[in-house]
Amino acid sequence: LRGEKEEEEVERVLVSEHSWRPCPTARRRVRGCLEWVKRQLFRVGEDWYFLFILGVLMATISFTMDIIVTRLHLAHMWLYREIGDIGVLKYLSWTLYPMALAAFSTGFSQSITPHSGGSGIPELKTILMGVVLEDYLAIQNFGAKVVGLTCTLTCGSTVFLGKVGPYVHLSAMAAAYLGKMRTTVMKEYENKFKQHEMLVAAQAVGVATVFGAPISGVLFSIEVMSPHFAVRDYWRGFFAATCGAFMFRLLAVFNKTIAAVFKSDLKIDFPFDLLETFFFLILGIICGIVACAYLFCQRWMMVAVKRNRLTAKLLATDKPVYTVLVVLLLASVTFPPGLGQFMASRLTMKEHLISLFDNHTWGLLAPNASEVAKPGGLWQEWDHPSATIYGTLTFFLVMKFWMLILATTLPLPAGYFMPIFIYGAAIGRLIGEVVALLFPWGLHSEGALRPIIPAGYALAGAAAFSGSVTHAVSTALLVCEATGHLGHILPTVLAVLVANAITQKNQPSFYDAGIIVKKLPYLPPIRSRHIASYRVTVEEFMERQVVALAKGDSFQEVLVALDTSADAEYPVIESTGSPILVGTVSRSQLVTFLQSHEHPQAPQGEKLATVGTIGDDCTIEPVMLQFSPWTSLHQAYHLFQLLRLQRVFVTRSGELVGAVSRAEVR
Repeated sequence: LRGEKEEEEVERVLVSEHSWRPCPTARRRVRGCLEWVKRQLFRVGEDWYFLFILGVLMATISFTMDIIVTRLHLAHMWLYREIGDIGVLKYLSWTLYPMALAAFSTGFSQSITPHSGGSGIPELKTILMGVVLEDYLAIQNFGAKVVGLTCTLTCGSTVFLGKVGPYVHLSAMAAAYLGKMRTTVMKEYENKFKQHEMLVAAQAVGVATVFGAPISGVLFSIEVMSPHFAVRDYWRGFFAATCGAFMFRLLAVFNKTIAAVFKSDLKIDFPFDLLETFFFLILGIICGIVACAYLFCQRWMMVAVKRNRLTAKLLATDKPVYTVLVVLLLASVTFPPGLGQFMASRLTMKEHLISLFDNHTWGLLAPNASEVAKPGGLWQEWDHPSATIYGTLTFFLVMKFWMLILATTLPLPAGYFMPIFIYGAAIGRLIGEVVALLFPWGLHSEGALRPIIPAGYALAGAAAFSGSVTHAVSTALLVCEATGHLGHILPTVLAVLVANAITQKNQPSFYDAGIIVKKLPYLPPIRSRHIASYRVTVEEFMERQVVALAKGDSFQEVLVALDTSADAEYPVIESTGSPILVGTVSRSQLVTFLQSHEHPQAPQGEKLATVGTIGDDCTIEPVMLQFSPWTSLHQAYHLFQLLRLQRVFVTRSGELVGAVSRAEVR
């Protein structure tokens, strides 16, 4: 009776539900239409929607960060102006503000995670090559890096650091989190290839949303981050970067307080004469030589700071104290009534670029500044009564050289691309002003005289120096795309190529140097182009003592192998007398094998299998790639990078003779 009553209640519930849902045919049609729309939307793949979300999210965060940085910097300038003419108070207001922000940036970020300091690009390059770095892309690092980077940027020109590198790291963390969301929403297993594709797109988004330049942002990220790049990843990178750049530009339209990163008024009918190509060539040579000196000194400084007892102790125990001391030195040097008056220190980093990209010739404007130039022009910050334009630019380059190197040792979230970009623009501006001084009437190969445009040299210098430091050629396109000026594209490309040729021959890139100093498990590029490097074979550097297992090995042999080596996988040979490589077996399977079998000396009461071999009870995976002893170093190197390999076994006529891992290749 009770069962019959329950069935009647269920029927009444079904009837009541049916009665409250009229028009079943219409509802079925609507449901069918929604299912059709869902199928059509996901025909292109669900990755595109997550890439769109990634681009829009990072553009919004970048725009919000710029607003906060602008407001905080205006507050600092207001405090400096309103404090009066008392020198001590002005000095304290100029130095204490960035010191407090930098100390808070270091303490806050380092208290949450030690992975939030620095640029982040060296570690991300290592991850993209297949090396696992624990907790580096964890989402809890995101907030620490956002807050720390905002405080670092608010310090302005006193610390002189940017945001490109940390923002690439932020974009990678957001992409990793969205990848986990995708697996949850789509109810799929975690796919390492999908994760890699999201990270590749994230690095393009990070660069594009900072500069608002999607094309050059993608190309720059490819050159800097990936030695081998799959063509299918271009579409994902361009799509996500375009979404981010478009969203950033759209938000900037509604808020006029955010100035463009590169603002120039280079609207010239004849931007340069053919004879000026010689001077652009000299500019590329100078940028290449200075870049080599900068990279060498920066790498030496990173090592010296770690080896010095005082600085090493501060970096190990009191990082905020080290940051305060360094920022105090940098802020004291840039104090406007002091040495800062010869370095245009009152300008922000964006205003430095705007002034260096000025379309006028400063050497002609300086003698008549009171009559020609309007008061408050940015270029007037470079014009000092006791020094010429050439003197202030030279002093800026000399002082910023060691100040930039010292600032790279700070343990706070910071980018290093924008400072070297501005430094290169200053080199180009100085060369352009000197050429304009030597040829006041301009140069011409035919036709009328055409004046020298120093701003064009500033564009070429910025692209050449930043490109040579990072070993990238796409900085030429980055300058032209961000400024909208294509008139100097040919001399800019020439200067970038010459500077890169000099630097790549003599020094590793800025980010590769960070990998070397931090001793990350990454394969640096083979710098040697000599034919003798192609004669090095795998047999000369392979690991010969390899722990291998035979198919007939049982409990005792497996236990000895696991105790001898901590490898993730072990090679399996046919037998001890016939070392033909059969395949590999993972360490986890061997542990399971031991747990399911009895030790020969174990008590008889345990209910475990006493007889069993690897060939019978373990899954032996086939070996898809093997090296020969005569495989060249270059072939092994490129295969490790292209396929993101960790270890490859070496066989001779099928017999196992050794193994090669990243350690041996390096």
